[in-house]
Amino acid sequence: MRVLIAPDKFKGSLSAVEAAEAMAEGVLAVYPEADVTMVPVADGGEGTLEAALAAGASENTASVSGPLGGYVTAVWALTGKTAVIETARASGLMLVDPSVQSSLAASSYGSGELIREALDAGATEIVLGIGGSAMTDGGSGALTALGLRILDAAGDPVPPGGAGLSLAAAIDASGLDGRLRGVRVRIAADVTNPLTGPEGAAHVFGEQKGADASARLLLDEALVRWAELLREGTGVDVDIPGAGAAGGFPSAFLAFTDASLESGFDVIARLTGLDAALEKADLVLTGEGSLDEQSRYGKAPLSVAERARDSGIPVVALAGRITLPPQVLAEYGVVAAVSLLDLVSDPQEAMTQAGRWLTRATVQALEGA
Repeated sequence: MRVLIAPDKFKGSLSAVEAAEAMAEGVLAVYPEADVTMVPVADGGEGTLEAALAAGASENTASVSGPLGGYVTAVWALTGKTAVIETARASGLMLVDPSVQSSLAASSYGSGELIREALDAGATEIVLGIGGSAMTDGGSGALTALGLRILDAAGDPVPPGGAGLSLAAAIDASGLDGRLRGVRVRIAADVTNPLTGPEGAAHVFGEQKGADASARLLLDEALVRWAELLREGTGVDVDIPGAGAAGGFPSAFLAFTDASLESGFDVIARLTGLDAALEKADLVLTGEGSLDEQSRYGKAPLSVAERARDSGIPVVALAGRITLPPQVLAEYGVVAAVSLLDLVSDPQEAMTQAGRWLTRATVQALEGA
């Protein structure tokens, strides 16, 4: 039997790689002769980089600016001429203590420095996983790191961060890194929020970054100004569905590069060779921390299941908890599903001992399938 194991992370407990290893242990306990292939996946947010590395990309590190200044050591990946960057590694919410002040001042400058590292390494394609951002600066910081100048009415550079854009009066792209014109930028973004307005970056995502009501209003007005400047300078309307992801990060790249907004899972599937692995599989195992209603909207595990179903391959789903009913899972080709909470009543133990319980859940699912 050829078994493909393709889970996402179990957030707070196991990385996608660790989850795959725990599942593999369970598979081999039931089918000792099984030919097991592990392809950890992600949906374009956290875990994107890990999935690329697990698929054989080379690991690189760089010292770059953090979201509020200072320096952080950030990892990025390179496979052939394709660079894989998680903006959260340089500009992530995990790097700050969210507050009103941080929400206004956080910048994507360090993410731009990572892109420059990739260009220096000869990348002609850059995949950006943009989940977990601290900033609401429309990607302005990243482009500043790549040579764009954003000026106030006096001709001086505006302060970093989203709030600084409220002072922007002009942009000067004469110093923008010319290599950006020859690189394909693929932005993994599954949200459909526009850049501005009630459903935009500031109003929908600002609160989780520390912004109160007045800060969200200021940031939205600043992004409106940013969109106007980009449209005046490049002729590109960047206030489109998806541009509000990661504090509006895509907008800067939609204006100045050959950038596209793509399904995060589709990007990762291509990077990891998932489809080729599916062609050789007799059974697929997938999962994540929680299989719930949100899983139906582009999340990796059910996207894996759909592809397997369309190829006629049965799917076993495993998760920390499962709230989707069996009939819904069956629509995705899932023939068996077990959650860790089916086996252990204490959620804390399920998280702290997730690997052990995931192996047991795999065994139970396979024996009962």
